[in-house]
Amino acid sequence: MARVTYLTEKAAEGDAKRALASDLGSMNVFRVLAHASTSIVPMMRLGRAILSKQRLSHRLRELLILLAMRLEDGKYEWAQHIEIALGVGITQTEIDAVHDLRLDDATFSVAERAWLAFGRQVVEQVRVDQSTFDAVRAQASEAEIVEAIIAMSFYMTLARITEALEVDNDPVQGMKVLAFASRPAVAKGATDS
Repeated sequence: MARVTYLTEKAAEGDAKRALASDLGSMNVFRVLAHASTSIVPMMRLGRAILSKQRLSHRLRELLILLAMRLEDGKYEWAQHIEIALGVGITQTEIDAVHDLRLDDATFSVAERAWLAFGRQVVEQVRVDQSTFDAVRAQASEAEIVEAIIAMSFYMTLARITEALEVDNDPVQGMKVLAFASRPAVAKGATDS
């Protein structure tokens, strides 16, 4: 059981009430985030942008999110993102390699191994050594590099919330979340988050 109350649409206030009325509002992570009523909508909007608007490929994004969740022991988001990873073409063998931290496994391309080394340093060390950065920079745009850091950091934040507050895992909604993020936003409401 979570360490804080799971808010419902009825109990929430302001933007949180509208956020909990959205298609994803019944998920425990959002019911906990609703306590931060002024932050839930910006958080949901950022999550949506990460999943649907970044230049970074879906495959690289999901590999890096899984890596961050593995390194952060973010069980809630790990479970949700396995389905998304499979849905964007990552194999179970590749997921297992990330889980086992076999980041230089031959199952990954040279470029993916460079990204995974980069991601590991971002998560574990914050700073990235020059040779690791250069390996990613040689094959990625500056936008993709910044987006990768934003994606990992966002999910690291979620891991801290879900793990510190002992948020119960939801049934996997992974592809539903991805579909929600990919559909056009509605104007001026929390459901565009």
